[in-house]
Amino acid sequence: MRLGAVFYNDFELLDAYGPLEMFGALGDEIEIVTIAEQAGPVSSSAGPKTIADYGFDDAPELDLILLPGGIGTIPELGNEAMLTFLKTRAAKSQITMSVCTGSALLAKAGLLDGLAATTNKMFFELARSQSDQVDWQEAARWVDAGRYVTSSGVSAGTDMALAVIQRLFGPEAAQNVVNYTEYQWHQDAAKDPFESLLNQGQLPA
Repeated sequence: MRLGAVFYNDFELLDAYGPLEMFGALGDEIEIVTIAEQAGPVSSSAGPKTIADYGFDDAPELDLILLPGGIGTIPELGNEAMLTFLKTRAAKSQITMSVCTGSALLAKAGLLDGLAATTNKMFFELARSQSDQVDWQEAARWVDAGRYVTSSGVSAGTDMALAVIQRLFGPEAAQNVVNYTEYQWHQDAAKDPFESLLNQGQLPA
């Protein structure tokens, strides 16, 4: 199974690397590749860069897609190359996952229409404003809608990743990853301790 993590400038580090740590702990069960519009270094919002193995034009076939959020989501909402890549590749993948504001990009691409989804609570309206055809869940740590799985902000993506691992590889595999990473898994998707922060974040002008 191959997982492609899609990067863009000013992505949130933990959005990507929390889930990737969990999937990476599966060892030979999964191959992880990094993708951006152009191959090469991509800066996170915190500064450290990730090297994209592939550009959109030469990325290999993907079974799973992981799309992080972050402040860089905002310019990407107007990036037709990103939206086209997501539409094209999500149609062929088994599961597409987003973390935080990454669901705003999936919604903008029309991929979540008719489905339940969630996003970062502090910036919820950013995602909701991209499509009124999505059943946006305000109180959810993550939402599994089958081919699309969306999570709340930042750390919630790690819990989501474990839920996807459990679905694909079984509960024993998920528990082995939890034990290996010494992670305290928040397993109740409907229990959202940050629901009270709905839309309290400040987006840049």
